[in-house]
This record gives sequence, structure tokens and C-alpha cells, in this order.
Amino acid sequence: MHTHSNPGDSLTRRRKLLYILMLGALTALGPFTVDLYLPAFPALEASLGVTEAAVQLTLTGTTVGFALGQLVVGPLSDKFGRRLPLILATGVHIGASLGAALSTDIGTLGLFRVLMGIGAAGGGVVAMAMVRDLFSGYAMVRMFSRMALVNGLAPILAPVIGSQLLLLMPWPGIFFFLAGYGSCVIIAAVFVVRETLPRELRGTTGLTVRQRYGVLFADRIFVGLLLLGGMNFGGLFTYLSASPFLFQDVYGFSPQQYGLLFGINSLGIVAGVQTSSRLIKRVPPQWILACSTAWMFLMAVLIVVFDQLGFGLWGVMVPLWFYILGAGFTFPCVQVLALAKHGAQAGTAASLLGAATFLMAGIISPVVGWLGLGSATPMGAVQAGCILLAAASLWLVVRPRTVPSIH
Repeated sequence: MHTHSNPGDSLTRRRKLLYILMLGALTALGPFTVDLYLPAFPALEASLGVTEAAVQLTLTGTTVGFALGQLVVGPLSDKFGRRLPLILATGVHIGASLGAALSTDIGTLGLFRVLMGIGAAGGGVVAMAMVRDLFSGYAMVRMFSRMALVNGLAPILAPVIGSQLLLLMPWPGIFFFLAGYGSCVIIAAVFVVRETLPRELRGTTGLTVRQRYGVLFADRIFVGLLLLGGMNFGGLFTYLSASPFLFQDVYGFSPQQYGLLFGINSLGIVAGVQTSSRLIKRVPPQWILACSTAWMFLMAVLIVVFDQLGFGLWGVMVPLWFYILGAGFTFPCVQVLALAKHGAQAGTAASLLGAATFLMAGIISPVVGWLGLGSATPMGAVQAGCILLAAASLWLVVRPRTVPSIH
């Protein structure tokens, strides 16, 4: 991997720090939208008189919306620049958050959660594309890792904030809070974020949206990474959708205790991302993926085995934390390998990567609810299945030995 001159190299240290904080905050809108209401799952179940599986479907709706939103925002950001699609998408998020807060039945809430996902998609896609506009090679890896450090606080803080909000107000207050976050993103997009895609470079490839997707789907390595990233996220979302019920209903945690546990687990993602980003300088990312997928499969199997042996809470919590650590190792490797060859359609590539991961995660995560949540075994089994498919995608589609070095 070699470092070439990048537009971002001319940024001052202070300006780079501002970009890291701003882009991290933009990307964090998605995790906040997903994670902030997790401690409220049992409250939603009781308030709306529905089943656990029905509440989990609102999480699925969010992830499906997030996937669809990225498919729209990505190509638009390649054609019209990064800022306008970000502002429009976040406006949808604010309106949908207010609608969710005022919902009185699970169907209406589910609809507005889909729209919230569509709106939240703008921040993640635009942030990844802006990094690719400004940097390549090691500089791109460094920016992604520093952004991830800011963004990594979102899944740690979101359930903690959500559980504290539940002490002060009923569950609709969480969605009013998200509307406020979206408003802050729009203000920043209007007054702080600068356009990183020059007007003369917008749509210069002459490719239609369909042709841009065609270029990406013709790349075997990119397709394999879509599958791998989707299965990795599927395993993580299995944990997201199952853990509120598992730890609060089965193990007797309060919403505040669950929020704290979730924050501790999320430190695993941050530690994995930061360590992996440094390792990429010495170890090609495809070989880090080979190790992380094997590790995660082992940890998922241990969750099932320890649960069946009756090891109790610690028998679940310890391998689960190390599973989440492995997921953190996987994220930057997938991002870097997927975007390295596709600078000309960075927005479209970022949107496809995000859409595939969230769409597959949204489809997979309810499976654990249908299997039942009386123990940790269904969660661990679904996670093991996801990572087995991720490893198959790596070895059969990506094929690590055929991946060229990143320049």
C-alpha cells in the first residue's frame, strides 16, 4: 500500500480534526437511530400490547429503510455533490422521528421507523464518500479509523442515553431526542460541512446510475465483500435485536443496567476497529478478515456451548464481548478493500456497501425472535450461522490470494 498525494493533504491539522469530528457525528446518526431506543423494547411491548417479535420488526424496518436510503443517497451524491443529498435525507429523518414519537400503534411506528432509516442513511454514505474524495491509501485508513473512534462512541452512548431518557419520560421522548439530533446535523451540513466533490467532477464518468452499479457488481472482490459485510452485520444485529429481551427479561437487568452493559460491549467494536486499522499497515486486510471471521465463529459457538452447559450470565457475556471485538476488526478491512478501486463512484460504492449490510442484517436479525428468547442459545446459533456464511464469502468469492495490494 502506497500513499499518494491527496486533496486532503492540504488541510491544516485543525481542519482535519474538524472533519474527523463532523464526519464521525454524521455517521453516528445511523447508530443513534438504531440503538437509542433498544432499552425501550420491553416498554414498547407493554405500551402497544404487542409481541417481542413485533417490536423487533420495527428494528428490521429501520435497517431496511437505512439500506434503501443509501441506494438513493449514494448515486445522488456522485451526481449532485455531497451536501444537498445529506440535507434532504436528514430532513426526512427529522419528520419521521416526530411521526414515530406520536405513533399510537405498532404499524404506524414501524412505518415511521422505515422512514427514519431512509433519512439516517445520508450521513453514513456522505461521510464515507467525503473521506474517499479527500484521501487514499494509508491516509484513507487513518481517517476511517479516527472517524470510527468518534463514531464508535455512538453505540456506547446511545443505549445509556436512551435508558436515562426513560427515567425522565415515556418512550416517545427518545424519538423527540432523535429529531433534535437530526436538526443539529442539518445545521452543521448547511454552515460547517464544505463540498468535497468539485462541480467539474460530478458525473464526469458519463455513467448512468445503472452503469455505476454495473461496474461495481462486475467486481468479484467487491461483491464478495458485500456478502461478507452483510453477514458480519447480520451477526451484530442479531445481538442488537435479541439483547434487550435476553438481558432484561431473562437475566433481570434494568434498562439502565442494560444500557451500561451495551456500552461496555461497544468498547469491543472501538478496540477492534482501532487495532485493525493499525494492523493494516503490516498485514493485508484480507488476511485480517480471515482471522477475524474464524475468531467470531469460535466465540459464537462458545456462547451456545456455555449456555447449554449452564454457565449463566458470564458464560454469555465473556464470549459475546470477544465476538463483538472481532466484528470491530472486520469493519475497516471491508471498507478499505471495497472503496480502494472505486474512487470514481465512491458515493455509489459506499451506498451499496451500506445498503447490502443493513438489508441482510435486517432480514436476519428477526430470526432469533422467531426462534425464541428464553436463553442465549438462539442468538449464538444465528451469529455462528452468519459468520460461517461470511467466511465462505471470503474464501470462495473474494479469494484472499487474488486481492491486489491497496494503493
